[in-house]
Amino acid sequence: MQISVSARHGSLQPGDQELIEEKAGRLRRLYDRVSAIEVTVELVNLDKPAIEIRASVEQADDCVATAEASNVLAALDLVIPKVEQQLRKLKDKRTGHRATGHKHIENPSTAAED
Repeated sequence: MQISVSARHGSLQPGDQELIEEKAGRLRRLYDRVSAIEVTVELVNLDKPAIEIRASVEQADDCVATAEASNVLAALDLVIPKVEQQLRKLKDKRTGHRATGHKHIENPSTAAED
């Protein structure tokens, strides 16, 4: 899985990039089909930096979430749960909607005879 962190209109403080990569890497444990994660930190307004996370998933649309906060790490803590929720919902859609085959449905008349 590929994780890329980029900053627009400024640069990140030392150590922030490694922390962002570590927290974004945890998204992989939710859904195995995540192929790439792109984190963009928007530093136009230094009082309210914005973070956008785009998680690319195989055979599905990208999961995208954004958040603003007073600093970069607070915004990261706000945006991670949003992406986690999207990945959980996507995984439930992919794995949870399988119908039970007619071979495995128990016939009520044969169950009563036992």
